[in-house]
Amino acid sequence: MPNRERPAEPKRYKATKDELLQFYREMLLIRRFEERAGQLYGLGLIGGFCHLYIGQEAVAVGLQSAMTVGKDSVITGYRDHGHMLAYGIDPKVIMAELTGRAAGISKGKGGSMHMFSVEHGFYGGHGIVGAQVSLGTGLALKHKYSEDGGVCLTYFGDGAVNQGQVYESFNMAQLWDLPVIYAIENNKYAMGTSIERSSSEPLLYKRGESFRIPGIQVDGMDVLAVRGAAEVALEWTRAGKGPIIIEFLTYRYRGHSMSDPAKYRSREEVQDYREHHDPIDRVSKELEAMGVKEEELKAIDKEIKDIVVEAAKFAEEAPEPDPGELHTDVLVETY
Repeated sequence: MPNRERPAEPKRYKATKDELLQFYREMLLIRRFEERAGQLYGLGLIGGFCHLYIGQEAVAVGLQSAMTVGKDSVITGYRDHGHMLAYGIDPKVIMAELTGRAAGISKGKGGSMHMFSVEHGFYGGHGIVGAQVSLGTGLALKHKYSEDGGVCLTYFGDGAVNQGQVYESFNMAQLWDLPVIYAIENNKYAMGTSIERSSSEPLLYKRGESFRIPGIQVDGMDVLAVRGAAEVALEWTRAGKGPIIIEFLTYRYRGHSMSDPAKYRSREEVQDYREHHDPIDRVSKELEAMGVKEEELKAIDKEIKDIVVEAAKFAEEAPEPDPGELHTDVLVETY
């Protein structure tokens, strides 16, 4: 008989002051990194597409702070810089990839959307909407087959939830009890169409019900709520109970990509999220309540800005790939 047990109701994670400072630092690094990436794009130093993660920092940091690098795997779509930073990957090699340099994590050939690190168990950055869900399900099958105890964290957004391959993946994952966390980053507008206009069931955490996959909905602007949900999801999957879906209600402050003027929403709406729901501001207020002085937070901000400036300098000065690299890494082996 299929499993009808439900996961525990997530509770907001009780972080120590040091843990909360680390969450603050990681979210701030993503924010400052993305701001600088936007500047470099405007200067023409970043070509192609560039999708910024500003506003959604709490999701990646809250989830991936609970994961084990080298044991668990992570896969996402094309809004991927924040996820890489949250997994502890060097900002220099990420920024160098954005600028198409040989020192980039994909040798300058992947750009913004196609970053990859086998060492960290980070399997991309994918430009095809929803494709990472099938691949993430395959990664979960690998974890189960090899009995390595790992879990695959598979991100996708509200713009991908209506893809057919998502539901084929759900079906297989539940049939085979695969250790996969499907993390839906619902930032409300996909490429530019609101969730209410594009989905007949806008409560995305319910999308697995017909496959008997449990789902929960979480405030994606609260890093401690996200971390609490991560604890529940990891406990569920590591116990061999199969997949779980978490819908994170979040919000991107910028357009879908750098070329998107975002005219489908009002300035007042964006400003309201910035002023009343910002994930970094929320943590800074909690830290101040814990006794952390404003001067200490400013010092962290300066430290993070220096890291990002150094990463940008490295990315601007690093050499471009040798023309011969055009023919490498096309196939895994020689045939």
